[in-house]
Amino acid sequence: MSTLADLFTVTMVAAGLFFFLAGTAGLLRFPDTLSRLHALTKADNLGLGLIVLGLMAQAGGVLAALKLLAIWLLVLFSGAIAGQLVARAVRDGRG
Repeated sequence: MSTLADLFTVTMVAAGLFFFLAGTAGLLRFPDTLSRLHALTKADNLGLGLIVLGLMAQAGGVLAALKLLAIWLLVLFSGAIAGQLVARAVRDGRG
């Protein structure tokens, strides 16, 4: 069981890192701010979700797993708000 959980964790964390790298590549390669913002927010949110999913398999109990889930949800919420604020600033010509 532990080996299976370890394999699941490694797979999910590796997939999450892949999406983080894809988001970073989008940030560096896309031509305008809105495209960069789109690539960065989507890929990073998915990457963090996969990493949290992988770490939940290693959590010591339900409370620790719920804390990881809460962290991911808070990052999703703050990322959505920050993305909206940046996009609105760009649209209004302030960015």
